[in-house]
Amino acid sequence: MRYVLRRICQSAIVLLVAFTAAFALLQALPGDAIMIKYENPELGLSPQQIAEVRERFGVDSALPVQYVHTLLGFGAGDFGYSLQTGTPVRQLLGEAVGHTIVLGGLALVVAVLLAGGIAFLSTVPRFGWIRQVLRSVPALIVSIPTFWLGIMLVQIFSFQLGWVSVIGPGPIEGLILPVITLAVPLSAPLAQILVRSIDDVNAQPFVTVVRAKGASPTWILGRNVAKNAVLPTLTMAGLILGDLIGGAVLTETVFGRPGIGRITEQAVNNQDTPVLLAVVVLAAASFVVVNLVVDLLYPVLDPRLAGRVKEGATA
Repeated sequence: MRYVLRRICQSAIVLLVAFTAAFALLQALPGDAIMIKYENPELGLSPQQIAEVRERFGVDSALPVQYVHTLLGFGAGDFGYSLQTGTPVRQLLGEAVGHTIVLGGLALVVAVLLAGGIAFLSTVPRFGWIRQVLRSVPALIVSIPTFWLGIMLVQIFSFQLGWVSVIGPGPIEGLILPVITLAVPLSAPLAQILVRSIDDVNAQPFVTVVRAKGASPTWILGRNVAKNAVLPTLTMAGLILGDLIGGAVLTETVFGRPGIGRITEQAVNNQDTPVLLAVVVLAAASFVVVNLVVDLLYPVLDPRLAGRVKEGATA
């Protein structure tokens, strides 16, 4: 319990630092989103009305006051209001986050399956020269920009081959290309770590003993190597969440899908700082929670680490 509480406190500190850094950077941006929007002559607002708007959004207060007020609001689940639409930011995120979760979740599943397939085929001896080709694939994939891959998939499979429509597609059809676009770059680091872990485990003495008893390479890989090699990959799966969120922003923009990515793009264009701050904190919270869960699962999956955790907690 002491270990769990310490990890939770560390996660809370990381979130606070992320919030503070995002708040400071957004405040340092040039320009004034409220003045850009409400000083438009077409709105016909008087200087007094504009001053009232600024007061309502609290942008005229001192920065420490704004920081404390915003931090307390986030702690209570109040993310403020969009400077452009006046809509509660919590409502905007609530309407968009479901689309991003579906896209990111499916992409993560496909990435794990693709990485597992590459790692398995590249470590089975009987595949010969194909093993070397597959081992070089992750290094090639990781260098492909997400937005370029999305554009190429649209150009080939939608415009040239006509297999998948990107104009008015159905719910399932509209996910095919975005999921592939997001999953392929994510699979590369997973495959690299998994292949390296399989090689390391294969060199362990207990694998040599099992091999000497006459077990086949496939049996050894499935029953002895895989469950030990998957632990480092689990850590990498938690770390790539940041790439997953960043890739979702680009993917949703390329394919015109609703979600956190579209909201972020619009907020950047309009300098909508409350929305941007909420998106950054939401992304940081997702990253912290996933890695916290991975850290807590590690001692459960690996009994050797459980003993170390007990020793550290006792110390």
